[in-house]
Amino acid sequence: MTPIPRQDQAYHYGVMRRAIDLIDRADDPLTLDQIAAQMDMSPAHFQRLFSRWVGVSPKRYQQYLMLGHAKDMLRNNTTTLQAAHSLGLSGTGRLHDLFLRWEAMSPGDFARRGAGLKIRWGRFESPFGAALVMGTERGICGLALLSEMDHDTAMADLVKRWPDADYIEDAALLRPWVDQAFGAQEGADKAPLYLIGAPFQLKVWEALLAVPSGQVTTYSDIATAIGHPKAVRAVGTAVGRNPISWLIPCHRALRKSGALGGYHWGLPVKRAMLAFEAARAEA
Repeated sequence: MTPIPRQDQAYHYGVMRRAIDLIDRADDPLTLDQIAAQMDMSPAHFQRLFSRWVGVSPKRYQQYLMLGHAKDMLRNNTTTLQAAHSLGLSGTGRLHDLFLRWEAMSPGDFARRGAGLKIRWGRFESPFGAALVMGTERGICGLALLSEMDHDTAMADLVKRWPDADYIEDAALLRPWVDQAFGAQEGADKAPLYLIGAPFQLKVWEALLAVPSGQVTTYSDIATAIGHPKAVRAVGTAVGRNPISWLIPCHRALRKSGALGGYHWGLPVKRAMLAFEAARAEA
């Protein structure tokens, strides 16, 4: 599939985000004509935009957005994290149909609250709207999605995680990594991630990296996989503290009941991500 230009990805997501709002407010499933009319588009134009962004029809995607779909995913597509690790589906495996490589900051360095780190940042377009991306010389360390959060709030959120680092606006340095991470460069080197967190958080984030695209897991399964089966609440907190949205797929963690739970960057984004991945896995 030919990569969609970043500006088109963001535009398409904006259209999809409005469509999701319409679907959420409707008592019954909407037809293509109904959605297109409320989007002030012809059915044919809306269908083309929609299919280019997600790869399936609006009708099919709408099924993925239904609340019961999360429970179906848990029944049918839940990853056994221990098996995933044994098969090599860890940070060195394939993720989101993209290649990533990652390393983690040492606990001692993390304890220094980012002191001595130079963190570059920039604003970019992603498949899910505007994104604030941060990175060190070793790789991407932060990715905030801005469709449900304004830029200043997202900036403050990431900065407070490593308050003693030096922050420098430098989109040019980050752009090649961002292009690799969002699939705008086919055949490029692996996009590097640099995980900055406490030791327990790092274990949780590594477990998330083992969950393949189009599948989901639960907080309790993550707790078991990292050797702390009773620490479900702590796992949930660590999932919520993941600073690299989408690339470390915290959106794939659900409650055991099948409920979506929360999402730091906005629950509508989490629903869109899960539906996007499920549709891409089927396409």
